[in-house]
Amino acid sequence: MTRLILAYLNDAENALRENLNRHDLNPAARAHMERALSHVREAHIATTENGKARTVRQLVGDLEEMDRLREKFRQRARTEIHPIGV
Repeated sequence: MTRLILAYLNDAENALRENLNRHDLNPAARAHMERALSHVREAHIATTENGKARTVRQLVGDLEEMDRLREKFRQRARTEIHPIGV
């Protein structure tokens, strides 16, 4: 049974990765697929490593924290870029 679950998770991960390689994806769809990919990976851990997976709440909290940090770095990069006088 575990083998079948892992096969389905691998199929889901491959499908999500293939879709994420598309350049014509709607930004909202891309965000959902990126989040789904994280959940699929965590489901893989939960299936193979008993007791090592995060809860859904923990995963979502970690992803939201990463989003906040990413945005903070983007804002910092925008304010720290100064044109070079030539």
